[in-house]
Amino acid sequence: MQPKITVVAVVMTTLATLFCSRLRQNSASFDADGTAHVQRVIPVPPTVSPEAQKWLAALADRKPGPDSLAAIRTATDDWRKKDSAEARSIYPVNVEETSIAGVRTDIITPITTPEPNQSRVLINLHGGGFISDSGSLIEGIPIANLTKTKVVSVYYRLAPENLFPAAVDDVVAVYRELLKTYKPSGIGMFGTSAGAILTCEVSVRLKQLGLPLPAALGIFSALADFSRSSDSRALFTLDGLPGRLEVPDPKRVPHSQYPGNTDPKNPVLSPIFADLHGMPPSLLVTSTRDLLLSDTVLFHLALLRAGNDAQLVVFEALPHAFWYHFQLPETKEALQLMADFFDKKVGH
Repeated sequence: MQPKITVVAVVMTTLATLFCSRLRQNSASFDADGTAHVQRVIPVPPTVSPEAQKWLAALADRKPGPDSLAAIRTATDDWRKKDSAEARSIYPVNVEETSIAGVRTDIITPITTPEPNQSRVLINLHGGGFISDSGSLIEGIPIANLTKTKVVSVYYRLAPENLFPAAVDDVVAVYRELLKTYKPSGIGMFGTSAGAILTCEVSVRLKQLGLPLPAALGIFSALADFSRSSDSRALFTLDGLPGRLEVPDPKRVPHSQYPGNTDPKNPVLSPIFADLHGMPPSLLVTSTRDLLLSDTVLFHLALLRAGNDAQLVVFEALPHAFWYHFQLPETKEALQLMADFFDKKVGH
């Protein structure tokens, strides 16, 4: 009997070896409708900094995040406070919490503001999937420091308690109030992820209202179409390649807690359907493992088709909103690009 057991063990070991070997091969198969089933072996890329290589490797060990809204907000708040403190240690600024037009805001000012910059202001709209605040000070602090310009970070109302267009209305109210002090040519607006989406939405809404548009927009990883899924959202998670990734459902609207029952092709909710002629100069930033890569590229094309001044910068191999991570040289480069853009476009 022993030889048979040995043979079975050898066969099972051989099958396991073959199976593991096949798992490490590149392959793709396709359904009749073109849906792809893809397997790829992707080494940590040598085309990014050593710091980025180390971070990308570490993402594979990250544990799944919480599921409940309360737990998500608690975890996000804890992370945001830690990273905001890190941002402030690297990019010293002053921060004052206040209210503008009844909306909570942080006023972030550089330690010194050159006289020419005192006539301009930047509005920051934070990320967080519209359900939490993942980046208000993380985004605003570096830009205030690098541009030596006041940044107003807006704590707009969050979903699901406040659905579209509550966040848009809050930002429009703040913008109207700032117009009493600043010329439109001295105002810029920017945001990451949900904040980038909101930057686009507010700009379209301002145009509908006949209000003067800001001088420049920073659209840092955005989605401008809530009616359809995109290629990169079928490929990447928030961490790029690691993590759970659901099969896209064409009938499911992304960020469904935010739009509520609004028509997903509403031109404010989904600015890709809006009249984009005459939009402000825009800088769009994304990366090749960003789940919103496709969406950012599609909106950039829409802006170009409408004849606008729109620049697109795509970083290599990094996931969504990598510029929140200050240990990366790529973050330093991205933030400087953003700051240089506002220095060129705002207040001239």
